[in-house]
Amino acid sequence: MSEFITPKKIIYGENSLALSGKYIAELGKKALIVTGKIVVTLDIFKQLTDMLDSEGIKYAVFTGITGEPTDTMINEGVEVYKKEDCDFLIGIGGGSPLDSMKAIGALVTGGGKISDYMGKVIETPLPPMAAIPTTAGTGSEATQFTVITDSEKDIKMLLKGTVLIPDIAVVDGELTKSSPKGITASTALDALTHAVEAYTSKKAQPLTDPYCISAVQKIFKYLPRAYKNGDDIEARNGLAIAALQAGICINNSSVTIVHGMSRPIGALFHVAHGTSNAMLLEKCMAFAVDGAYDKFAELGRAIGTAKASDDDKTAAEKFIAALGDICRICEIPTLEEYGIDKDKFFEVMDKMATDALASGSPSNTIKEVTKEDILDLYKSLW
Repeated sequence: MSEFITPKKIIYGENSLALSGKYIAELGKKALIVTGKIVVTLDIFKQLTDMLDSEGIKYAVFTGITGEPTDTMINEGVEVYKKEDCDFLIGIGGGSPLDSMKAIGALVTGGGKISDYMGKVIETPLPPMAAIPTTAGTGSEATQFTVITDSEKDIKMLLKGTVLIPDIAVVDGELTKSSPKGITASTALDALTHAVEAYTSKKAQPLTDPYCISAVQKIFKYLPRAYKNGDDIEARNGLAIAALQAGICINNSSVTIVHGMSRPIGALFHVAHGTSNAMLLEKCMAFAVDGAYDKFAELGRAIGTAKASDDDKTAAEKFIAALGDICRICEIPTLEEYGIDKDKFFEVMDKMATDALASGSPSNTIKEVTKEDILDLYKSLW
């Protein structure tokens, strides 16, 4: 038996934020808005607070999410939630505020420290949640996952449970127009990684496959356009829907080797998650390709980089090359170009490989992955 899980309600398209008020009003009487210091200066934040005011919803604001979330930030958010006597949560911003909203909710109802939930399925119901993404990539508005850094152990903890899926997801490409081109690229390539990994995962299933293919097609079509022109609203809308689709895919089919190897790079070298995924994407999928030539070939044909007459191996290899091409179009740096010290990287490589395997994600890869395989792939990045 398989299951297929999504948010309870998805509101998408033009003017969705303003139209979501009557649904958000059903979640509670006072919201804690979880966000960052930049988002509160944008017009989209005023749109949110105006909508809450018009619905008579009280709110407090927590802007303590700076960069990718840590356990310390989550603890601060919990304190604000309790002090302000809130009864539901709204996350607005990129993946970090949305992930933080979930983690704050988990501690509000479950107690303890966020590291207590590592390796467990979170089952205690959370306060109601509404997720409003302002980037098109993480899919956190649709997923049962949150990623929080344990600041003591320097690891990114992947926490999961269906209770982490937001009750409401508000998806509108217009809300992502403020994203600079670098963030546009990083987040969309995160979504691309979600879709490709979910499609080629051991846990892939018939209900997620069409979402995966659609998301991959949209990202290859619209990301170069949005990267070149951030005001291209058709491209922004396409990427917003692709990110949502890809988030639903990993909810149900999971991620694989790229995410497993990416999290340690982010935790130890503070590389944005989407960027570290992109650094790994071509090489990791080139490693995995011979485990599923047919599926990679289908993706190659879907985006038009492979011909219908190509055999599966040829079509699959053309798709892998296209992954590298789109990362280069988006000017994704190498580790060296990013400024990471090679000696330091090699010094912690064994820890990274251990942490990658321990995350469980590499085990979903369509072929067996060993620690030596992961070490070889890390070395190949240089």
